[in-house]
Amino acid sequence: MIRIKDVDSVAPDDPVVTTPASTPTLPKKLHKKKKKLKEIVANTMPEYHSLSKAEYRQRIYDILGHTKHSLSSFLVKPDIFSFQEKDQEEEIILVLRQHWFTNVHWIITTGLMLFVPAVLKMFGLFPNFAPMYQFVTILFWYLITFIYAFEHFLSWYFNVYIITDERVVDVDFNNILVKKFSDAKISMIQDVTSKVIGLIPTMFNYGDILVQTAAEVPEIHFARVPNPEKIIKILQQLRQEEEQEALEGRIN
Repeated sequence: MIRIKDVDSVAPDDPVVTTPASTPTLPKKLHKKKKKLKEIVANTMPEYHSLSKAEYRQRIYDILGHTKHSLSSFLVKPDIFSFQEKDQEEEIILVLRQHWFTNVHWIITTGLMLFVPAVLKMFGLFPNFAPMYQFVTILFWYLITFIYAFEHFLSWYFNVYIITDERVVDVDFNNILVKKFSDAKISMIQDVTSKVIGLIPTMFNYGDILVQTAAEVPEIHFARVPNPEKIIKILQQLRQEEEQEALEGRIN
């Protein structure tokens, strides 16, 4: 209610002017702090601070390229791959296995094991068993060979490193009955380094990625994965996206 001190000085037809209530504003210190933070982000990330989520994804997939087939050690946005701990809205960006060249040693060993019975027979070193016992012995040897090869294949196939839009994941299958799962949020990543040591890793472009985090798991180790420089680039992009979302208050 407006109070008028001098009623006689106001004519009935004169308009009464009121001042609207002022809108609440941020405290000056908080406003300055937020403005300074925006300036820092704009200076440190001039190319990325205004990008949308779709633009970030396009930049990432431009770096990664595409996957040629499902047994690749570098699976980009796989349609048929998933994992039990995945959230419903979580997007799998990259699935990594150890480089295919790391399988060469057990593939060669398997090949040599297949020829062992024939070589022993050729040089007369095979035991002088009855034909039935010889057949059972050879069959048993081939069974051991198959188990050896199959175990190494499963170890390579199911030991995977996963990068999603929310976190990095390391899934280890030591054998069929033992599974180890560790992960860290993208926002918790503090540092990412790569190591490519030796002539063969340099020639075939594979190496180790060390992800230092502030999570319960202090370090996630991607061992002998292909294209380490691309992995570092996309992790940098995802970290920049997380920083932008935090600044804009869009963190899930």
